[in-house]
Amino acid sequence: MLVSEETTSRVWFITGASRGLGRAFTEAALTGGDRVAVAARTTAPLEELAAAHPGRVLPLGVDVTDRDAVFAAVAEAVGHFGRLDIVVNNAGMLSMGMVEEFTEAEARAQMDINFFGTLWVSQAVMPALREQGFGHLVQVSSIAALGGFPSTGLYSASKFALEGLSEALAAEAASFGVKVSIVQPGGYWTDLYTAMRNTSPLEAYAPLREELAKQFAEGSVDSDPKLAAAALLKLVDSDEPPLRLLLGGMIYDLAFDITRTRMDTWAAWEHVSRAAEHAIPAPATAVEEAGTGPQQETR
Repeated sequence: MLVSEETTSRVWFITGASRGLGRAFTEAALTGGDRVAVAARTTAPLEELAAAHPGRVLPLGVDVTDRDAVFAAVAEAVGHFGRLDIVVNNAGMLSMGMVEEFTEAEARAQMDINFFGTLWVSQAVMPALREQGFGHLVQVSSIAALGGFPSTGLYSASKFALEGLSEALAAEAASFGVKVSIVQPGGYWTDLYTAMRNTSPLEAYAPLREELAKQFAEGSVDSDPKLAAAALLKLVDSDEPPLRLLLGGMIYDLAFDITRTRMDTWAAWEHVSRAAEHAIPAPATAVEEAGTGPQQETR
């Protein structure tokens, strides 16, 4: 008896799929025989993939900051393929600059793509995943979510927010059979840095910028995106995927270093922390004490 491709292959929905890690994830999924709805602002780079894999690639032109457009794209993908098995929230961008330098527009743009874009996709796919009773939502975070670093303050903020959202979503989705994982990549040879946005620099930070440039030149470790894609396949193939997965030896070591430092600091200040807690009865309100109704405040 013949088994249809619809039965044997999985269906992916990948954002930011036209380049970088998103493109590597897409190619890995297709190589594995799966079908992919690929979402990107510009679909032209995805047309060759669609031509090379007839019926297995659905290009979707969508800006993840547009909530209505995201919901429409997800609905089109579900209507086209019939279901979603794996959703990869990969779309994002990097804004570099000292916290003091960011304009309101620049700060909001960073959060719109990295945080709100992820939120809109998560909200859009959850009804389908809940109804079918399975699925795996992968949120692509960053080394920047391990801590705030000079010049990555807003980028780190967007990834910290993404991870807080995703931890809560993982707990909410579990009862429906839906899995959520947060992937924290280190450095990869993508256009993240060449396409990044920069603030207008303040002269006061020039010495710090010089020091950061030196550190980056001496300590940067960047890898082939195919290695990240191979790790992602192992993650989604797992019956018990972790909530978090670090990608890269450098980020692995950094995660432990940051955590140990935090634990040491917490321990050193334990006496202050514990002294700040002592249970007391709930304070009576002013109204309860007076035994009367609401009083008008006089000044």
